[in-house]
Amino acid sequence: MKDSVILSITKEMESSLNTYQLDKLKQTLIYKFEDFEIVIKNDETKRQKEKEENNTLISMFISAKEVEGCSKRTTKYYREIIERLIENLEKSIKLITTDDIRQYLSQYKEETKCSSVTIDNVRRVFSSFFSWLEDEDYILKSPVRRIHKVKSPVVIKETFSDENIEKMRDECSNIRNLTMIEMLTSTGMRVGELVNLNIEDINFEERSCIVLGKGNKQREVYFDARTKIHLLQYLNNRTDENNALFVSMKKPNQRLSISGVELIVRKLGKEADVNRVHPHKFRRTLATMAIDKGMPVEQVQKLLGHVKIETTMHYAMVNQNNVKISHRKYIG
Repeated sequence: MKDSVILSITKEMESSLNTYQLDKLKQTLIYKFEDFEIVIKNDETKRQKEKEENNTLISMFISAKEVEGCSKRTTKYYREIIERLIENLEKSIKLITTDDIRQYLSQYKEETKCSSVTIDNVRRVFSSFFSWLEDEDYILKSPVRRIHKVKSPVVIKETFSDENIEKMRDECSNIRNLTMIEMLTSTGMRVGELVNLNIEDINFEERSCIVLGKGNKQREVYFDARTKIHLLQYLNNRTDENNALFVSMKKPNQRLSISGVELIVRKLGKEADVNRVHPHKFRRTLATMAIDKGMPVEQVQKLLGHVKIETTMHYAMVNQNNVKISHRKYIG
């Protein structure tokens, strides 16, 4: 209890004292409180006020992320991760320390048995949240600053082979699903970009379409001749008046959701006996194929809508067989 009181006092004084003075204050409080027992009254009003303040700060952070262009899916994930931390610690956000977060991450990993990648994703959410609190002057310094990136093994993620894609094409029982597979395969767009596409976004003359990517940034992506043929056939078969490009098969023919597309491609993968099929794997496959065939990585970056080229390189896995051929060609 003494530690909690001392922490509360020093936190309150952070904006008024320098590091040396804060340390001196802390040592003085420890010394002065040594022979005393501190009893804090069960103050329900204070706890309620603290809870309300926590909720307000979280909501303000989520609003800031929405303004920055984060999707609802992302902000929902952010909120869930932060609220779980606050529920676990049961204290004011302003009083959370580095040790609190370290212990929480350790406990979270132990309880959920999740991977290092997942733990680092959680750490990144905390880093974003507390950095925002620091920038907005709600806290003096983010407690996540001293918690470094969680190391995880580099895993070369799978891509689809030409045979895999052909098998999934064969399993498409309707033109909508086939067109969707072709769009994902030839454009490499994100699933969120796919479901937001409208018919008027398609330029058949240029075989291109405008998608709205992360951060509400528009970019142009391109599809091949095969996709164009299937797109025209699909649209000619449509009888509804929805302006969405991909809609449900049954009336009232609503725009497909992300989860709807994920369900469709997962089912196709299962029927085609292709392992781990999800929309993002088409994107990774396109990036790998483009790099493999000699497309400059800067152009692949633009095609995928990445801000940092490092992200593009993470997607584009080098074909090991080509490494072998190049070794024999250049080295012997």
